[in-house]
Amino acid sequence: MRSSRRLEAETHRNIEVIWLLRHLKPDFKTIADFRRDNRTAFRPVFRQFVLLCRQLELFGRELLAVDGTRIRAVNNKDRNFTRASLTTFIGLADAKLDDYLQRLDQSDASESKTGGSRVKNLAEKIAAIRARRTRCKDMLAQLDQTGEDQISLTDPDSRAMAAHTHVGVGYNVQVAVDTKHKLIVEQQVTNQVVDMGQLTQTAEPAKEILGVETIAVVADKGYFKIEDIEACEKAGIVPYVPRPQRGPSVKAGLFRKDEFQYDADSDSYVCPAGQRLHPYSSSLLRGLKKINYVNKLVCDDCKIRLQCTGSKFRTVSRLENEAVLDRMQARLANRPGVLDRRRETVEHPFGTIKQWMNQGAFLMRGLEKVRAEFSLTALAYNLRRVLNIVGFAELMAALAA
Repeated sequence: MRSSRRLEAETHRNIEVIWLLRHLKPDFKTIADFRRDNRTAFRPVFRQFVLLCRQLELFGRELLAVDGTRIRAVNNKDRNFTRASLTTFIGLADAKLDDYLQRLDQSDASESKTGGSRVKNLAEKIAAIRARRTRCKDMLAQLDQTGEDQISLTDPDSRAMAAHTHVGVGYNVQVAVDTKHKLIVEQQVTNQVVDMGQLTQTAEPAKEILGVETIAVVADKGYFKIEDIEACEKAGIVPYVPRPQRGPSVKAGLFRKDEFQYDADSDSYVCPAGQRLHPYSSSLLRGLKKINYVNKLVCDDCKIRLQCTGSKFRTVSRLENEAVLDRMQARLANRPGVLDRRRETVEHPFGTIKQWMNQGAFLMRGLEKVRAEFSLTALAYNLRRVLNIVGFAELMAALAA
């Protein structure tokens, strides 16, 4: 129960709440103000409870599951505008204004016959479209000034994000869950639309609070980013992230890159036909050296070339730090059940929070306040989970110690 008005009502009728508050009956504004004024304290309280769980040895400290979910913000989709939608509306408004102005000119001659009502309606529509077009131009100028891709009017920090089959305006909630008892170790809320690049930012604080030198982390393919995976290894985090198969060859139904085996000793790729592709040229990609591997002579006479490429020869590229991906692929092959374990671990808190705790949307506005709100949610989830595991007496004894 998160609504301040609902909480106020419970202080008058719920026996457990009356006992807990010792007959105090704060009104809804006091509750709301407390949550707002102390928003910076909720995350440290959550971390203190995680440390208590570590003291009770409730963490396996061997494997973390990282995932994100979208939770709606206090911002309707109709009050969220992207750069593309603003540009499209301005173009449509210009076309509609031209049409209305032509009709207005045509109506001037027959104004006396129509009594002027039609002209008046057209003038009102023109004024309304011009006013909205001006607002859209102002928002587009604001996007150009800030460098953002979209703007939200009710909650400026929220962003339009895809969630399953629909797009909603909300926030991206990231959690790191320990696999032993499915307790949340680390949580953060961001308005970044995608999960890519969030793995190290979520896993590294979790590793530090668990107090281990190394820990394994598993995430889905949405977190796949070679720079992020390399950063994990440097921070003592062993990542397990499946590599998504994408690119023009995959779309065309041709041999994928993972079907070409890299030989580190000879610095070459072995293609599905058993031939070797050698370094041919290089370039820069995101500041990293990218090497292209080619064997034109072999491709000329290859019998399965049509299954490999639509060009005269096939090119396979490799980044200079791609060895980290080879190591991760080997780990995934040696531990095939780790991805299923991720799913059953991280979906438990998300399902509980959204269904049992009814956290389908945030109540507060602004990234800082939303982060505080979810810190309370994660604390409530962990508290309920620990009470189910160790019981009330043992938890109170640990708190007293």
